[in-house]
Amino acid sequence: MLARFSAFVPLAFAAGLASGAGAAEVRILANQGAVSAVRDLVPAFEQKSGHKVVIDFRQGAAMNQAIEQNAPADLVSALLESFEDMLKRGKVAQGAWAEWSRAGNGVAIKAGAPKIDISTPEKFRQAMLDARSIGHSSNGTGPFNTRLFQKLGIYEQIKGKIKIIEGKPVAVAGAEGEVELGIQQTNVIQPVAGTQYMGPLPEGLIEYGRFGVGLLAVAKQPEAARALLAFMISPEAAPLIRKSAMEVPAK
Repeated sequence: MLARFSAFVPLAFAAGLASGAGAAEVRILANQGAVSAVRDLVPAFEQKSGHKVVIDFRQGAAMNQAIEQNAPADLVSALLESFEDMLKRGKVAQGAWAEWSRAGNGVAIKAGAPKIDISTPEKFRQAMLDARSIGHSSNGTGPFNTRLFQKLGIYEQIKGKIKIIEGKPVAVAGAEGEVELGIQQTNVIQPVAGTQYMGPLPEGLIEYGRFGVGLLAVAKQPEAARALLAFMISPEAAPLIRKSAMEVPAK
């Protein structure tokens, strides 16, 4: 359980921002779920610290392989639930991780299609019933949708028109006409050319994907990496996280 994890103590790492060790190159492995926020944070961190950050985008099996094979990197950003296994296997340093962002799902349709109203749970439910086809992914926050449809009491009615999208963002499938309506994380589903973003799921239906960041045991630049980790959970990072259509962790 996540509750068993050691608490992260920001003050133990904040010193890296003001260290006189000189500029370093920090490499961070980032998955699709949070890479948008990482990209928005990096320029501010680089300007503040003098360090350079290289974002190594990995998705799905490629991320798992990078961790397993100890690919050269200093930090990893991934779904929070994956950290328990990484800590057990010694891939992430004990006590050197933190939750730093979260995101719920949103809805997009093909550009030019009639807009749909998903502003309330009732209207969202009706939109799902009315849609000719619904696309979502099988990873990240994708599996949340099955629970959501079951909660709304419509899963059996709509399961035949649900398509699992693999190998590309769900919104791309919408833009290509593969599905009428797509559901994916708010920061992944927008902006995508050829689509219209209808907004996030209504209050009461959102289930958040939570993202952590941790210091890899194989880090070559641990102090600079700790400084980036500290920056990612600092109040200064909050507006940059929100800029990418994500949110800071719940208090």
